[in-house]
Amino acid sequence: MKIKKGFVVRVVGGESVVVPVGELSKTFHGMINLNETGAFLWNFFTEEHTIDEGVAALCGEYEVDEERARVDVEKFAEIITQNGFIE
Repeated sequence: MKIKKGFVVRVVGGESVVVPVGELSKTFHGMINLNETGAFLWNFFTEEHTIDEGVAALCGEYEVDEERARVDVEKFAEIITQNGFIE
C-alpha cells in the first residue's frame, strides 16, 4: 500500500494537515486533518509498505501493543483506501 503522489503534509497551527499539490489540487479541494498517529502513518505509507510493516512501525514508534496498533493501522488503511488516496 502506498499513498498517491500529489499530497503533502504541512503543520499549520501545530496541527498536521494534508493538502493536495500540483495536478491533484485541480480535483481535490480540501484538507485532511491528522492526529499524531495519523501523521506518522501517512508519512510511513508515502513509501510502499504492507499493513504488517505499518503495525511494526507503529509499535516501534509508540508504546502500543500489537493488537491496538493493528486496529489503528487497518482503520487508517480503510479510510485512505475508501477515499482514493492510495495508488
